[in-house]
Amino acid sequence: MPTDHSFAPTQLAARAAYLLRGNDLGTMTTAAPLLYPHMWSWDAAFVAIGLAPLSVERAVVELDTLLSAQWSNGMIPHIVFANGVDGYFPGPARWATSALAAHAPRNRHTSGITQPPVHAIAVQRILDHARTRGRSTRAVAESFLDRRWNDLVRWHRWLAEARDPNERGRVTLYHGWESGMDNSPRWDSAYANVIPGAVPEYQREDVAIVTDTSQRPSDAEYDRYLWLLEEMKAARYDDELLSKTMSFAVEDVFVSAILSVACDVLAEIGEDHNRPRADVRDLYEWATRFRRGVIDSADERTGAARDYDVRAERWVATETVAQFAPLLCGGLPHEKERALIKLLEGPRFCAHPDLKYATIPSTSPVSRDFRPREYWRGPVWPVMTWLFSWCFARRGWAERARLLRQEGLRQVSDGSFAEYYEPFTGEPLGSMQQSWTAAAVLDWLG
Repeated sequence: MPTDHSFAPTQLAARAAYLLRGNDLGTMTTAAPLLYPHMWSWDAAFVAIGLAPLSVERAVVELDTLLSAQWSNGMIPHIVFANGVDGYFPGPARWATSALAAHAPRNRHTSGITQPPVHAIAVQRILDHARTRGRSTRAVAESFLDRRWNDLVRWHRWLAEARDPNERGRVTLYHGWESGMDNSPRWDSAYANVIPGAVPEYQREDVAIVTDTSQRPSDAEYDRYLWLLEEMKAARYDDELLSKTMSFAVEDVFVSAILSVACDVLAEIGEDHNRPRADVRDLYEWATRFRRGVIDSADERTGAARDYDVRAERWVATETVAQFAPLLCGGLPHEKERALIKLLEGPRFCAHPDLKYATIPSTSPVSRDFRPREYWRGPVWPVMTWLFSWCFARRGWAERARLLRQEGLRQVSDGSFAEYYEPFTGEPLGSMQQSWTAAAVLDWLG
């Protein structure tokens, strides 16, 4: 199909719905049928957002499946492996969580790390759609909330306690994969300090699917990714040991902003649905703490947020989408916020003269780290466009939200539903038939 072909909104929505049905394994949706044949944590939340306008009931099943693999300490793992499905590395045998981790579920194979906590947003979208349906659909959504409220609170509590034990207001990651932005320039300096030991032999699966290696992380990067996995296994995935022994430890400002928003959203749901006052209070306190942590990281002049490398004990400033974290959660002083919006909407990002669409590239086109085709080092990710658009709407910035939605839809109107897009040409890149791209479209058009 030629990529300059644009589908009308109704056709695009129909194709997106068809894609999600095609990627449906029954109780979980594959993130993408070839490259990612299992369930990914933050993908599943976005998938549920896309499923909600089609079927609240099926959206609930998606989150139920994910939460059924939650660890007993509260962590939601970044991958829930589909039974009997191969074709992804590292698979369950490499993670070995069932054998090593005291808190891992015994009835599900999962990875041993986590991903951004966008799930409360999905719960809110499900409840929003349920309100417009009949009594039985509303009952399904209510029953889900009754069943899973404690699990959702435990998830936020684990992030607040296990990953921010010193209450600095920023979530510590022990692997770049936990950020969802695997090979972003944000992690370059921290990864440079990871010296891989002997990594057991491995065969990558991703480069067999995406054969243009310029779109994927390098083999040297993969050695480091897998060495960190070996370090985790040596610590038996124990939260306290990880904080002491991992050679990669970075406070992620973007995940922290998402957690702040998610805590606010879940607290509001709790208030609306008469959940325990203590839970709601804790959620609001965490929202405030992580908002403060994001704001504390902001550059004095531009308001741009920075990650903090715990091992090197230094701030890490990069020209990536993550520097706009404060625009998601709010809290910046007015002048700083205006400066940061100006940066986002200016020529270093959305108004760069060579961009095909006015969306947010993962790395600034003027950065020396920019690679227009390489994963999180330059391409535009529709799911990021969706997240910023949704957060802007929530903050009352209706026109900014509308423009991002409009440009995001123009970008994906070719119907390829790619994982990410080349920012200058609009070429679809990475995996095709990506579930969360289709989900973003369905929410935008729903």
